[in-house]
Amino acid sequence: MSNTPSQSQLHNLAQDIKQWGAELGFDSIGICGVDLRAHEPLLQSWLDAGFHGQMEYMARHGLMRARPGELLPGTLRVISARINYMPEDARCATTLEDPTLGYISRYALGRDYHKVVRKKLKLLAERLQQALPELKLNYRPFVDSAPILERPLAEQAGLGWIGKHTLLLNQQQGSLFFIGELLIDLPLPMDAPANPECGKCTACIKACPTGAIVAPYQLDARRCISYLTIEHAGPIPPELRSAIGNRIYGCDDCQLICPWNRYAPVTQESDFSPRQQLLQPELLELFSWSESEFLKVTEGSPIRRIGFERWQRNLAVALGNAPYQPRIIEALEQRQAVSSELVKEHVDWALEQQKLKKDQEQVENRQKARLIRWIKKALPFHA
Repeated sequence: MSNTPSQSQLHNLAQDIKQWGAELGFDSIGICGVDLRAHEPLLQSWLDAGFHGQMEYMARHGLMRARPGELLPGTLRVISARINYMPEDARCATTLEDPTLGYISRYALGRDYHKVVRKKLKLLAERLQQALPELKLNYRPFVDSAPILERPLAEQAGLGWIGKHTLLLNQQQGSLFFIGELLIDLPLPMDAPANPECGKCTACIKACPTGAIVAPYQLDARRCISYLTIEHAGPIPPELRSAIGNRIYGCDDCQLICPWNRYAPVTQESDFSPRQQLLQPELLELFSWSESEFLKVTEGSPIRRIGFERWQRNLAVALGNAPYQPRIIEALEQRQAVSSELVKEHVDWALEQQKLKKDQEQVENRQKARLIRWIKKALPFHA
């Protein structure tokens, strides 16, 4: 690139970029280089262990993820951006506590973040180009959409540190945010990386319902509820179904338990406001949707990408985990004859769980009735 700005100009540009980012709605902007060689052995060992599950694209691109320059030849810097997504009225605990409701990861309650964040990154790049009319900048925005190690880059850019749950954490902002990157061929000054602050805390490891965080900083995606309900296309392993509870799209447990998220601010981005049909939905209502209803409600939502079949699969598991209700058995039986083989397998499992709970409830009711009869007979004055 000819006509490269002076160091003084580059310094001022870096400050301008952060100001422009704030004006576009980003909560923080950081700048780093492209050297991720230290992460290559970690990535390779993770892949060798098979922790990526069915995410074949992870293995297909391999170590390219640690080499941003291969995505955009000539890249000198990465502008890393962060934007909060937690809505003001998230109702996390009340939804998780009610097994008749479906819990959707809070990031997916509003509009698809890929579109929202990428648009902002593109506007940021255009504004930078306008500030340098004498140069032809080479840049590319990414939002969870390319083979690139986003969290290590964000860590190097000072936006936070990678926590023991493998997500990015910020001391003032927690972890409930999206990140995106703008690769650019401009030698901007770099920010200092963030210092790790997890200390001895292991709350996220202990809170994981399926034990997916197999060690600090190591996630076995094959056990992760987010992977199982979103990325995984086949049957959910039977031994993990009960632990999924009422989580029908993703899981936030490791984040919700994290002490740093006590300080997590609510989002200022209206596009991330929850759709009311998804905030505290009844499982039976969701299970009654036709495919056209599913597509209509999830239009512009990240949920749509899993498709109707996986949606029904996830709901069947949640209904199997719900307390016994005749209405649930009726709804499941109605689906048996019209479901795909994948969904039917999970419907059959859910019916088995519901019938076991029914039998258990009948046993408990009989025991309770016997106890009451005994009290009335043995203690007539206190019956």
